[in-house]
Amino acid sequence: MDNTQNQLIKAPELRVEQWIDSQGSKLENPIKLSEYEGKYKVIYCFQHWCPGCHSVGLPSLKKLVDAFEDSDKIAFLAVQTVFEGAHANTFDKILETQKKYGLEIPFGHDPGKGRSTIMEDYHTGGTPWFIFIDQENNVVFADFHINVDGTIKYLKEVTK
Repeated sequence: MDNTQNQLIKAPELRVEQWIDSQGSKLENPIKLSEYEGKYKVIYCFQHWCPGCHSVGLPSLKKLVDAFEDSDKIAFLAVQTVFEGAHANTFDKILETQKKYGLEIPFGHDPGKGRSTIMEDYHTGGTPWFIFIDQENNVVFADFHINVDGTIKYLKEVTK
């Protein structure tokens, strides 16, 4: 989703079926955006085998999560958006990734049917990919890379 023209787009509800909670336990029911009404939402999309996800994306996510660990105004979610390499980007890899980076946030596994549902619904272009959704469920950012320090400053401002 390209929001460069200041056109707000409502965030589609998540269709990711497989999740683990912030402690790595498998969830029985899928997470829905509607659970986070009134909160700012950051969705990080990755694939376990993606070098850029490990060298840039996941460290950026970790810095963001750590900066807001005491905030109840932002919800962070990580989703493995499988669009290739399904044999390597499996459900068990989300727990491995969660533990490796010490990310105590929910992780989802989204293999879709050859292309992840998030990629279909949010028109993402691969991984790593960040999606920011404001308190009114508008997609305000969706792109490959972020300026982490600038993002922290922005999020602190919009979640005062």
